[in-house]
Amino acid sequence: MSSTELRPFRVDMSDEAIADLRRRIAAMRWPSKELVDDRSQGVQLATIQELARYWTTDYDWRKCEAELNALPMFKTEIDGSVIEMLGVVGPLTDPTAHGGSAEDAFDLVLPSVPGYGFSAEPAEIGWNPGRVAPAWAELMRRLGYTRYVAQGGDVGAAITDAMGRQAPAGLAGIHLNLLVTALGGPPSTESEAERAAAAQLATFRTSGIGYLIEQNTRPQTIGYPLLDSPVALAAWMLDHDTDSYYKISRAFTGGPPSGGLTRDHVLDNITTYWLTGTGASAARSYWENAQAAAHAAGQARPEVKLPVGFTVFPDEIFRAPRSWAEQAYPNLTYFNEAAKGGHFAAWEEPELFATEIRAAFKSLR
Repeated sequence: MSSTELRPFRVDMSDEAIADLRRRIAAMRWPSKELVDDRSQGVQLATIQELARYWTTDYDWRKCEAELNALPMFKTEIDGSVIEMLGVVGPLTDPTAHGGSAEDAFDLVLPSVPGYGFSAEPAEIGWNPGRVAPAWAELMRRLGYTRYVAQGGDVGAAITDAMGRQAPAGLAGIHLNLLVTALGGPPSTESEAERAAAAQLATFRTSGIGYLIEQNTRPQTIGYPLLDSPVALAAWMLDHDTDSYYKISRAFTGGPPSGGLTRDHVLDNITTYWLTGTGASAARSYWENAQAAAHAAGQARPEVKLPVGFTVFPDEIFRAPRSWAEQAYPNLTYFNEAAKGGHFAAWEEPELFATEIRAAFKSLR
């Protein structure tokens, strides 16, 4: 079979790997409790200890594995890296089961970024969003799609932005829920909404980017504990933006979960990183992004001429005003402020997220 062919793929982690995970959690040497009453010193001891207890006593990886294997999964090799994708999930693929109309259905191709999850680790430097973007376009070509759209948030937003600028054949439009063009600084602060967003960005840059600085500059260093200790991996992954942290913490310390941010769903994600050993390679992708940004500094980027949709989720790191989105994407064809949801909107509010995707791409049907 050619390396460019699509090969069926199933998740089948060994019992030994799961037993080793539990042994390592049990052997954790715990630090003393933080000296503050909030997250300003990092992930709180009560949160991570309850997560560890639940992980070893109640959590069932096999349930997640069965859910993954119920979906069509494949691998293929593109430009030297193996790409895995999940397809056909939830409200976007079966809208009639979720109160929608059959004509709103999408085929979903959910590729795993190189170095994340079940995708292979890059064996060379250079796998930044500008290189992943054409890999996604090649993937769609191999799958036989002659017309498609792309969506991205978090790391995926940078890749989708790059796809929009490269405009590969077949790409009809893009949708984003993180304005990556503003992460380097606010483009303008004339209106009240712009000043509020700028203040949120300033807060994030002064107290919320510890993980980002480490991964941007020294991903190999943090990679050692991420592959050696499940608790270190879990704490590192929880220590993201303030809103997401407190929502996840609440799920483990007795409060109600926020939408899809349940204990099991959070541990599904963390356990995938652990069992695939991709903590370090995922961290290196941030270094790749930072290197690419440094090399491109001062250079004009190609304009996105394709139709662009953008959704603001109210608990995102910053609430991007429409004016910022229009400055970044002059061909902004859809803009909406959702009623709830944060940085991991698709995870936290999947039904609402699906509604936004359908609305953003309705004109491209």
